[in-house]
Amino acid sequence: MPASYAYLGPEGTFTEVALRTLPEAATRELIPYVSVQSALDAVRAGEAEAAFVPIENSVEGGITTTLDELVAGAPLMIYREVLLSITFALLVRPGTQLSDIKTVSAHPAAQPQVRNWLKNNLPDVHWESAASNADAARLVQEGQYDAAFAGEFAAARYGLRALETGIHDAENAQTRFVLVGRPARPAAPSGADKTSVVLWQRDDHPGGLRDLLGEFATRGINLMLLQSRPTGAGIGNYCFCIDAEGHITDRRVAEALMGLKRICREVRFLGSYPRADKEREDLLAPLPGTSDEEFMAASDWVARCQDGRF
Repeated sequence: MPASYAYLGPEGTFTEVALRTLPEAATRELIPYVSVQSALDAVRAGEAEAAFVPIENSVEGGITTTLDELVAGAPLMIYREVLLSITFALLVRPGTQLSDIKTVSAHPAAQPQVRNWLKNNLPDVHWESAASNADAARLVQEGQYDAAFAGEFAAARYGLRALETGIHDAENAQTRFVLVGRPARPAAPSGADKTSVVLWQRDDHPGGLRDLLGEFATRGINLMLLQSRPTGAGIGNYCFCIDAEGHITDRRVAEALMGLKRICREVRFLGSYPRADKEREDLLAPLPGTSDEEFMAASDWVARCQDGRF
């Protein structure tokens, strides 16, 4: 397997900045790809060891392009996550003034994060989506658009200047990025972990989603992401992308996954990995009856009953 990481490029994306915060990135060749799909396909094809892509932002929730790529195709697994605070700069060619801007470009996930700023400062501008914010900067450099929303750090890379900086509609906006590789044994639990899965119902029936969520609720497992995605099989056909607290080796998580496997048409395990937003000491104590010790004690009791030792 090549000692390389694919990432959503080109150079100068927020994705690249977040990737370089991983210590192991210093020992890998970092290769930009034009899209999330091509970066993940490089892993599936064995051209890269892993891919680093955005998966969620705190303004709009899950990034559908990434979720859909993880839902479909050959299975992949999440190994790490990184949180990055996001603010945008409006990048233009030298000499461009605010009044000159008629077209602006950025990644689609950026638009909800700068919508109000645009309304107040450039209400008549025409928005064009780009494969990434850095790609939008490249297109401005080439003269296709007048301005791009990107990281201020991308200005020098593309010969642009930051006309405005610190642009954001929501304070403390963050984007979550994940390191994705081919399926293998998950890393040992850190004590502050997250487990990601995709669920497909057997059929559509009243209370179906409640049944899925009940497998987590009855075991005291908190959910951090719940997003439905269309399956492509017709209107009303959805699968559910879920992030849950805990590690697959935790008894309560393992039992929840077993319960889901019994009642779902399909369950895709996307990995158990350390949380970027919590340390062990920050986590709430498990609800009564949901700790590993209590699960093991209950299992031992059943075994004793089966042996006539109750």
